[in-house]
Amino acid sequence: MSSYEEAGVDIEAGDAAVQLMKAHLAKARRKEVIGDIGGFAGLFDISALKKFNRPLLATSTDGVGTKTEIARLLGKYDTIGEDLVAMVVDDLVVCGAEPLFMTDYIAVGKVFPERIAEIVKGIAIGCQKAGTALVGGETAEHPGLLGEDEFDIAGAATGAVDHENLLGEHLIKEGDAIIAMPASGLHANGYSLVRHIIKNQNLNLAQHHEEFGKTLGEVLLTPTEIYALDCLALHRGLKEQLHGYAHITGGGLASNTARVIPDHLSATFDRSTWALPAEMVYLAHIGGVAQPDLEKTWNCGIGMVAIVDSLAADLALRSLAARGMKAWLCGKIERRTAESGAALVGNYQAR
Repeated sequence: MSSYEEAGVDIEAGDAAVQLMKAHLAKARRKEVIGDIGGFAGLFDISALKKFNRPLLATSTDGVGTKTEIARLLGKYDTIGEDLVAMVVDDLVVCGAEPLFMTDYIAVGKVFPERIAEIVKGIAIGCQKAGTALVGGETAEHPGLLGEDEFDIAGAATGAVDHENLLGEHLIKEGDAIIAMPASGLHANGYSLVRHIIKNQNLNLAQHHEEFGKTLGEVLLTPTEIYALDCLALHRGLKEQLHGYAHITGGGLASNTARVIPDHLSATFDRSTWALPAEMVYLAHIGGVAQPDLEKTWNCGIGMVAIVDSLAADLALRSLAARGMKAWLCGKIERRTAESGAALVGNYQAR
């Protein structure tokens, strides 16, 4: 005789996980959400789009890559969900879209209800920070494919923007100013390189570092900054003077910014306007990572950039500062004279 449980799938554990996560899910709602978690589909009242003249739906999906392995090694699961939300919703706001709702997918080798609840807790916290509803998700147990302690997470979100408020390369012009919003750390990109350095240099995640004021593991698990509400507020305040955003994720500062720049223009970043984060300096030094590789892999301390009319740069900085975002002017849009659509010039500030 064979059973599902003997094959490695524990349905009761899955049910227990759902019960444990419900308290967290209740905090990640919007008034447009219909019904409770547990159905076959999440429901969202689309009449909310009546406020738009010509509503456009925007969608994005992502994961957090191998940062999950750092969480597994440290046995800390309550922050990785924030990374997931950030990776998804902050892609939506690049075009000016308000993230409306999100769903998640968690794959595990074995369901440990408390662990699943901790992951979902982080997702719910992230959704609260983004003003986004968490309307549903799925937890799948994959015995034999994943080890008992292994897991992966992914998510998808839907947002909306009025066509007249759509941001992008059609608005960006020569002379525009580039404003940097600081990253909270490595975010959720480049962790394959991080883990390569950890393995090759036999680094101890539990070791306390004076330059960080915490352990290496705590630094690496710092949740990704969620910029959605700050970006939406800046969009409302500047209106037509805000021309675009770039979410700095995998590929680094230059390549992500180049994605939103017209072909005849280029973004020039002045490295002298900021210092590389201490953890990136440390990892690059101990791992022998050359500056070009560092800049193609990590965010270099900038998680989001806003591209605004140069006359509105000061207003943008003051508006972000009023919300607690310590942004700075880091570059400008110029006529393209080289192959690259974005470049970094000068030297970083000394720490």
